[in-house]
Amino acid sequence: MNDNVYALFEARFRSERDATCLRLPDRDDWLYGDLEARVSQAAGALAELGVKPGDRVVTQTEKTPEALALYLGCLKVGAVYVPLNTAYTAAEMDYFLSDAEPALLVCDSSQTVETAVPTLTLDATGSGSFPERVDAADACESTVARVADDIAAIVYTSGTTGRPKGAMLTHRNLESNARALCDAWGWQSDDVLLHALPIFHVHGLFVGLHCVFLGGGSMVFLPRFDADAVIEHLPSSTVMMGVPTFYTRLLAQDAFTGNVCRAMRLFISGSAPLAAQTFADFQARTGHRILERYGMSETLMNTSNPLAGERIGGTVGFALPEIEARIADGDRVLGEGEIGEIEVRGPNVFKGYWRMPDKTAEEFRPDGFFRTGDLGVMDSEGRVSIAGRTKDLIISGGYNVYPKEVETLIDEMPEVSESAVIGVPHPDFGEGVVAVVVPRDEPVETAMVEAALKDRLARFKQPKRVVCLDDLPRNVMGKVQKNALRERFADLFA
Repeated sequence: MNDNVYALFEARFRSERDATCLRLPDRDDWLYGDLEARVSQAAGALAELGVKPGDRVVTQTEKTPEALALYLGCLKVGAVYVPLNTAYTAAEMDYFLSDAEPALLVCDSSQTVETAVPTLTLDATGSGSFPERVDAADACESTVARVADDIAAIVYTSGTTGRPKGAMLTHRNLESNARALCDAWGWQSDDVLLHALPIFHVHGLFVGLHCVFLGGGSMVFLPRFDADAVIEHLPSSTVMMGVPTFYTRLLAQDAFTGNVCRAMRLFISGSAPLAAQTFADFQARTGHRILERYGMSETLMNTSNPLAGERIGGTVGFALPEIEARIADGDRVLGEGEIGEIEVRGPNVFKGYWRMPDKTAEEFRPDGFFRTGDLGVMDSEGRVSIAGRTKDLIISGGYNVYPKEVETLIDEMPEVSESAVIGVPHPDFGEGVVAVVVPRDEPVETAMVEAALKDRLARFKQPKRVVCLDDLPRNVMGKVQKNALRERFADLFA
């Protein structure tokens, strides 16, 4: 038996060969047969380039059908897919490439990465392009056999120490979560997913795509979120997945009405907490109650509000099938209504952190439960609500920002004595990144920090506002009291 998750998708592609898979606004649609053929060609090209099972393939590309075929081609040949945010700078890429040690880097021609890793471009033709290799390659007909515990992908998540960690996701992780989500969300063969998420992120890549590949149907494959484009395609769609920012931006459009949503059966939100007010405003405008769920890079999806049943704003629902969730305080499992750390166990939970055995061991309990680092509370029915985070993680626009990584670079500025980076409520992004700095002399302006970080840090990690203080608040042990800073500047973006 072949546990390669692509073998599962491939069976669907072949049975639906003449059905539409990708609905592309500016070019001809792709049938399932078109996608399968392109994947086989991409896999053939990878094999001819010497990519072997277990080799890492790093990608940093825009969202295109060709990028999707490259991802699936990696799975087909048994390689480990490593997607990276297109906003990462060359300096950040240096770390990822040295850590992953890939056999191949595929990027867009606009990316300027100096590396010894063999590199091809995806958005160009001619010498040095991956599409040229694909066109010239013999199709790879057989899907490489993998066992369930083999690594299918590595997804990097920023570390609290500033060193990103690579979460190793297995073929079992991907398959089990896809099956759980299709069941939980009642996926239907005639569903049309409005896909406006990036595909370098767990949400758009493993959640959105895999539901379509396993459950059937098609997707409107938008290159990025654009409120006007989403409103245009909503009447011909049935499901949409988004981050809270998507929904706040839609609500800001007068053209977004209940009539536009007439064919929709389900709106799903994740990657960041959905404000209760957004939940209420969305229901008042459209009649739909957004279904909020909870997941993370290391575990994919853990919980979901019910498809049929009460969806409560501000909660993330119940543990998905085959997944256990509990609230704990150290070694003590807490009871109903007590706040503690959310811990999960199940076939969705990752294998560990790439080349970080000590960190992996630190994050797992002896009984196999993974410590998520998120604080939560569970009611008598098992419904989970997020109460905060044990770490200083900021989630801005659905992307994770760890303050230490930002602080390290800001503290290198000659104008700065020290800094503390926090997240505070933002009406569009959920949380806005704010740098609280102690200047050495003259005040430090936001523009100065932007200039210092421009080529060193992805834009979504950079502070949207900089404020100056004479001193940072500290407790008796000398630790900066970020809670006090968050409270003090909570209305900064109001």
